[in-house]
Amino acid sequence: MNIAQFILNDVAPLAINDAVKEAQLVFNQLTFSHIPITENGVYLGCLSETDAHCFEADKSINEFRYALEQFFVRKQTNWIDVLEAFAQNSSNIMPILNEKNDYIGYYELNDIIHVFNDTPFLHELGSVLIVEKGVKDYSFSEICQIVESNNGRLLGAFISKAEQDVVQVTMKLNNASLNDIVQSFRRYSYNIVSEFAEDTYIKSLKERSEYLNKYLNI
Repeated sequence: MNIAQFILNDVAPLAINDAVKEAQLVFNQLTFSHIPITENGVYLGCLSETDAHCFEADKSINEFRYALEQFFVRKQTNWIDVLEAFAQNSSNIMPILNEKNDYIGYYELNDIIHVFNDTPFLHELGSVLIVEKGVKDYSFSEICQIVESNNGRLLGAFISKAEQDVVQVTMKLNNASLNDIVQSFRRYSYNIVSEFAEDTYIKSLKERSEYLNKYLNI
């Protein structure tokens, strides 16, 4: 998916020799978490809003060069890696560099999130199922086989949690028989994490329990 159309240049980066008050003014006018800093067109890093408001306004940004955060992406970086870069750096803008490290623009977080919103994982109707299993025991090929053997279609899946020896996999499925798929996952020793309407397995257990209680009370 090409995200080059989302490259923005409406806010120019600041120069390393600009005064800190210039950065403070930008942050007061915009909702940016960071602002790119360049020297002769070459990207040096980003100055955060928090740091900018802590530094002395009349001093040069160059005096606080040590505080610049070194994150960026390339124009050819795919949208998933761009989204990951946003998350890792707690930023809502992402500088974009060419092969010579020249600054060519930036992405805004909201634009990249909209790209994710347009993927089948979120855009198409379906059901979300979360399963967990030992990190050495699960496999995506097995997960796909379980879904497809029950006439389901996998719209997307990712590891949503990993703790110690257990991983959770969140998947989006088409509106197939979710209950059959759930039972298959149980047979393959997956634990069902999703909280959804009672599946027939739990319902059947409850019905049998109620029947047994009635029988014992006769």
